Amino acid sequence: MRNTLRAAASFAVLLVAAAVSSSAEEVRELLQRQTQEMVDAIATGTVNVWDRYLDPDVRYVDETGTVLTKKEMLDATKPLPEGVTGSIAVTQFDAAVHGDVAVATYVDDERETYHGHELHCQYRTTDTWRQSGGVWRLIGAQVLALRADPPAVTLSASALDAYCGRYALTPSITYEIRRRGDGLEGQQIGRNPEELRAEAPDVLFVPGKPRYRYLLQRDGAGKVTRLVQRREAWDLVWEREAPAR
Repeated sequence: MRNTLRAAASFAVLLVAAAVSSSAEEVRELLQRQTQEMVDAIATGTVNVWDRYLDPDVRYVDETGTVLTKKEMLDATKPLPEGVTGSIAVTQFDAAVHGDVAVATYVDDERETYHGHELHCQYRTTDTWRQSGGVWRLIGAQVLALRADPPAVTLSASALDAYCGRYALTPSITYEIRRRGDGLEGQQIGRNPEELRAEAPDVLFVPGKPRYRYLLQRDGAGKVTRLVQRREAWDLVWEREAPAR
């Protein structure tokens, strides 16, 4: 009898777990559909879609860091101007459901034609949804623009050689630029070497680190004297100390 009761109880637990799992998956699918509806409405300027899914007290942080209210979001939803077309695909969608609240994250893959020129942008968005009265509405969102490496250019051997040397941030923290085959590599003391590519003359970058740039500064005679490591809008200035070994 006890074994039978335990088996029945275990089966009931499994049924509840399966029901919860199914419900969470249904919510995830619903939110993905609603999200795609919303991004589709951006190009067409279909305000009523955003009006339906935005909570009255939503706080929406766009890719510029601006915090927008529902009214501001609706006022900004307008059709694309003449000469501009585009579409956004919701990709890599994932959501965690916590009762009447769900947190979703995904990538907006945007393709745009701007007066005949093709553009491609991606954004990582995190949304918070809340269910009320059987309807899921967006109560918060944050959008991050995903960066990509810039196109690289080819510089002459003499231009690359001019960058080679050791640069000091402090007496004990140095960064060395040296030739590696037809290109360059850089290495901060105590760290692994990294490939350096040229975005433009005197502007270098490390593949996979699009937030950073390495700027070479010159004196009046045209000699490279400093390495500026630009992190977003902030600079670390390294003084040239010695030629490369």
